[in-house]
Amino acid sequence: MDCKKRLLVLDDERDIGEFVRDVAIESGFDALASDRPEAFPSIYTNDIDVVVLDLMMPGTDGIEIIRFLAEQRSKSFIILISGYNAGVLHSAQALASEHGLHVIGSLTKPIRYVELEQLLELVPALVPARTNADASLFETPGIDEFHAAIRNGEIVPHYQPQLDFTSQTLVGVEALVRWEHPHRGLLPAGLVLNLAHEADLLSEMTSSVLSQSLIQCSEWQAAGLKTLVSINMSADMFKDLELPKLLEEQLRAHRLEPAQIILEVTESALMQELVKSLDTLTRLRMKGIALSIDDFGTGYSSLVQLHRIPFSEMKIDRSFVLNALTDEEALAIVKITIMLGHELGMKVVAEGIENQQTWDLLARLGCDVAQGYFIAKPMPGDELLTWARSRSALH
Repeated sequence: MDCKKRLLVLDDERDIGEFVRDVAIESGFDALASDRPEAFPSIYTNDIDVVVLDLMMPGTDGIEIIRFLAEQRSKSFIILISGYNAGVLHSAQALASEHGLHVIGSLTKPIRYVELEQLLELVPALVPARTNADASLFETPGIDEFHAAIRNGEIVPHYQPQLDFTSQTLVGVEALVRWEHPHRGLLPAGLVLNLAHEADLLSEMTSSVLSQSLIQCSEWQAAGLKTLVSINMSADMFKDLELPKLLEEQLRAHRLEPAQIILEVTESALMQELVKSLDTLTRLRMKGIALSIDDFGTGYSSLVQLHRIPFSEMKIDRSFVLNALTDEEALAIVKITIMLGHELGMKVVAEGIENQQTWDLLARLGCDVAQGYFIAKPMPGDELLTWARSRSALH
């Protein structure tokens, strides 16, 4: 039997903390509220799934709590709340992210029930289910275990559908890495990517996911489903001058067209290896393979990257999409990104669409492609085929 997710709210205004706690309990959480920031280190435990944190508190403020969580290497998801303006919340969110913490959203006071509820609804999809089984199953797997997982074929892609906003038909999927652990169950991308970085196996893992995705795309095609597949690439792979030729050979072997593949890369990753990568990236585009700039707007030199690299697609970072309904600055970034992408002749994809209201907003703004849990969760390849057939999406 699954245990409830655990939530801790810290706010010096007791009535607000109790409000958040009560909403969390109604949403199925085991929740606790505290109005004593100085006591947080003694209250917090590593099995807390979500921390709802007020920034402005007397004595010990929210930034100090963020620092404490970073020192604890906390894996808790964080929701920030404050009476400050949105700019301060954004800065605090950026600071937490730089510390390696996971912020799923922010709320300004007065907190609206619906907005809080929507953020809490994201948590079950982000936090792996716990059971009452042996507690050792919840310890983070080690690097040696991860090495073995790659060798044993346990690191696999799941595929999240992407729909055209206008026709609402399936136009592509994104391959998202998962670990099908024989004892722990399905482990999420964040954990897998962290271990890949620690073990210096990111390129090896990416190569495996790429190969599996091409095989899957070929199998879909044989079954009557011809679709695009987007694959997240390690920046190191673009340093390999042989990559365009190798990919071309793989595509030919699987009877796939170059235009069926989209290689995604984050702008911040490319900043480190741009000169070495530009040769490879340009040749990939010349061979008809599409390039997508992922998490657009979160890097350091977005406009320079767009000018230098022949991207064909732009993905709006999910943090902006998630907050576009309630945050004027996030909405402005979404609008400008769509306009900029279209001016540069790019397709624009919005990831992180979690409800009908966000879908309607992005559709009105002229975004091209939608991706998010509102459409479908990431799923294994055979389930994706069944899902597509149920939507009459076969070509």
